[in-house]
Amino acid sequence: MAQETVKTGWNFDNSYTTLPEVFYTPMELNSVDSPELVIFNSKLADFLGLNAGMLNSEEGTKVFSGNSIPEGAFPLAQAYAGHQFGNFTMLGDGRAMLLGEQITPSGERFDIQLKGSGRTQYSRGGDGRAALGPMLREYIISEGMHGLGIPTTRSLAVTATGESIRRETALPGAILTRIAASHLRVGTFEFAARLGGSEELKALADYAIKRHYPEIEADENKYLSLLKEVIKRQALLIAKWQLIGFIHGVMNTDNMTISGETIDYGPCAFMDVYDPETVFSSIDVQGRYAYGNQPPIGGWNLARFAEALLPLIHENQEEAVDIAQAVITEYPKLFRKNWVRGMSAKLGLATEQKEDEELIEDLLRLMYKNKADYTNTFVALTFDKQEETLEKDPEFSKWKGRFQERLSKEESKAASFELMRTSNPAVIPRNYRVEEALEAAMQGDNRVMERLLSVLSDPYAHTPEQREYAKLPEGTPFPYQTYCGT
Repeated sequence: MAQETVKTGWNFDNSYTTLPEVFYTPMELNSVDSPELVIFNSKLADFLGLNAGMLNSEEGTKVFSGNSIPEGAFPLAQAYAGHQFGNFTMLGDGRAMLLGEQITPSGERFDIQLKGSGRTQYSRGGDGRAALGPMLREYIISEGMHGLGIPTTRSLAVTATGESIRRETALPGAILTRIAASHLRVGTFEFAARLGGSEELKALADYAIKRHYPEIEADENKYLSLLKEVIKRQALLIAKWQLIGFIHGVMNTDNMTISGETIDYGPCAFMDVYDPETVFSSIDVQGRYAYGNQPPIGGWNLARFAEALLPLIHENQEEAVDIAQAVITEYPKLFRKNWVRGMSAKLGLATEQKEDEELIEDLLRLMYKNKADYTNTFVALTFDKQEETLEKDPEFSKWKGRFQERLSKEESKAASFELMRTSNPAVIPRNYRVEEALEAAMQGDNRVMERLLSVLSDPYAHTPEQREYAKLPEGTPFPYQTYCGT
């Protein structure tokens, strides 16, 4: 192994290149003139087996800007498709480049991808670049999600390119170094089913199984088992989103991973006031991806995954449809089970009682009626504090009496409190806090962002410092909006 590789810790494998070439295009680097490392995730680098000290320097900047290929890497752009707002489109990495797969000291495998690295075969006329603000936003939100215990891609670095990119105005360019269990998507399978032949589809499915679900390789119908496993992971993931009030904003099938990780933090945001119809994305004018629609949209996306797998599930299409349909119908049940279990934990209920679901639904109804903050309501219940908005409602007092009676059936108050404390975050990446951090960072001051990231790294600690970050924003004349900038 080259001495330089030993120093930096890169330990690449390139298993994706064993797939048929229809799934990717080898890439040349699109270098930039004046790259500068804006933020670097040393803890994540250590976990990956990288030399954080060496990469948090000019050496790392060369790699993270796409100016240098690390030893053992094989840069490529992945091909995939997707249903975007319900409409099928051929896609691909239009502004991203996979360097390769880093093998960690513990033997785990993670994609190392440069997002905003320039044009590819799939750019469709775009410039292949990204702006600094959205890349920093993805860094903050993805690391915040990791702290919350939500399966997610992560961010290793953001590098300013020193170039301006043209959107509505000229913006400073940047590249995000993204880490993922893989970038296999439902849309990757849709691509294989539409463009590839049966051999390509089978090769992709076999690869996905070997990489993410090796325990099912010996199953009688491993492709049906693959469908089942992806359904399980997505049912759990989306339940976790709902439990913390996260709104993805663009749940297209190319943004649903086979691994069960959250990916692509474009117009995402966190709900303040509880309202199932909450939409932040400026382009989601119909509310297709509203908070309350996320669970059924997850099922819709999984149905598209099942359709792609039909030729592998059974040679007879009608029988394949019947088999897949029976499996897909399990998704809403799995989601509901995960969600009820999670909501019960937020209320300190470790055991199951027949009245629990009604208790949960009644609380949410009261929160909606009184425009209560989602996160802070559960924190107030955890520490038996008043939630001012709800306390004014006599109906909530009655609910609280029922809640206390239900809690008395648990093993102990101490056990219930601990369950609530570890299930209800003190802080989330509040939208206005994220915007404050980005505004300061765009002016060259990273301190606001670094403080926010520190607070978000352990959101269940409930420290005095976190109380400041739990405060709601002062009223603004316009609803908060996010944009597809990433």
